[in-house]
Amino acid sequence: MSYFSAVDIITTKRDDGVLSDDAITWVLDAYVRGDLAEEQMSALLMAIFFNGLSERELNTWTDRMIESGERLELGNLTRPTVDKHSTGGVGDKISLILAPLVAACGAAVPQLSGRGLGHTGGTLDKLESIPGWRAFLSNDEIREQLDSVGAVICAAGQGLAPVDRKLYSLRDVTATVASIPLIASSIMSKKIAEGTHALVLDVKVGRGAFIKNLEQARELASTMVGLGVSHGVATVAQLTSMDAPLGRAIGNALEVTESVDVLQGKGPSDVRELTLALARIMVELVGLDVDPETKLDDGSGYEVYERMIRAQGGDPDATLPIASCREEVVSVEDGVVHSIDALEVGIAAWRLGAGRARKEDPVSAAAGVVCLIREGDAIIKGQPMFELHADDETHLQQGRDAIANAVVVGERPVNTEALLLERITN
Repeated sequence: MSYFSAVDIITTKRDDGVLSDDAITWVLDAYVRGDLAEEQMSALLMAIFFNGLSERELNTWTDRMIESGERLELGNLTRPTVDKHSTGGVGDKISLILAPLVAACGAAVPQLSGRGLGHTGGTLDKLESIPGWRAFLSNDEIREQLDSVGAVICAAGQGLAPVDRKLYSLRDVTATVASIPLIASSIMSKKIAEGTHALVLDVKVGRGAFIKNLEQARELASTMVGLGVSHGVATVAQLTSMDAPLGRAIGNALEVTESVDVLQGKGPSDVRELTLALARIMVELVGLDVDPETKLDDGSGYEVYERMIRAQGGDPDATLPIASCREEVVSVEDGVVHSIDALEVGIAAWRLGAGRARKEDPVSAAAGVVCLIREGDAIIKGQPMFELHADDETHLQQGRDAIANAVVVGERPVNTEALLLERITN
């Protein structure tokens, strides 16, 4: 391949030009090798942040990210494979319910998940509150568990799209995370390398989501769907509201408990609604003629969940960590709950100890928030609105301060927003 000048590539994109396939290949390969200076890749990322990537550029960029590492080969499984990815929210524990439920319908669900950062929780952090459960599996262990159980939730291997990890760390410190082509290529490179046949994207939009407005959410969803389809993965996106927290529990062990409740036929109605909506898309994409609701109601989903946890060393019957400090936050007025700000509730859970500011920070398994009210509820002065859970008084005070203005109470009833907003297909 020809030699390229990093400065010329940066200049082209800075001036809103189009990079050739060879130029993209050269720059990403050079970055992986360490031959491209961090400040030069930072400049290129900022140019992409402002000027974007064309469809062809994005496809090539994503291809090179995939080809920078290994692929998880799932072609020999007897079940069709289908996965789900969420762009992250507050109280979003859907993966814990969805993976075993769709496996109970006859699919294989390889959920390669991540950890939480800031106000959004991570699936691995939640499951690690279960005694003995392990997040790291070899590729052979993943395939074996998919054959025997049908579902696996684990950490993505180091060999999967390794350039993405390097780029993401740089984006995090250069304020270039919020770029639709960079977000789309980051998510989809890993999902395509994972080897699944089909994929459902849960794209959150609203106060507690990374994407705040519907137009941007549509653009991100359409971009990711296009990338999936162009790489041979049947892909559908579901836009869902994240103005209010999903469910009642926000925090690691608290969300595991709520997930089990839903798998056992209890739990909040919104969690059940979203789980079933995504599950129905997943089974439809792989041609299974099963209604997931039947597998939720007859306990089949919970049985697969127990087997999935045990297969990864966990004890699904174990007592989960319990916070030593608890406190209720009460309403200071009568009225109707007009809104519960998902972002402020998420930040409160983070301050209580359930989240992290940096990837290397520890998290508390027991910390978090339980929402005792929902939007549209009538409320009276002195009524508990939230239950705060923390491991010490310092974190409890931080959570108390963060959640002080999370609820807006008015005099008149309000219409609550629909959870399921739009479906995006190719």
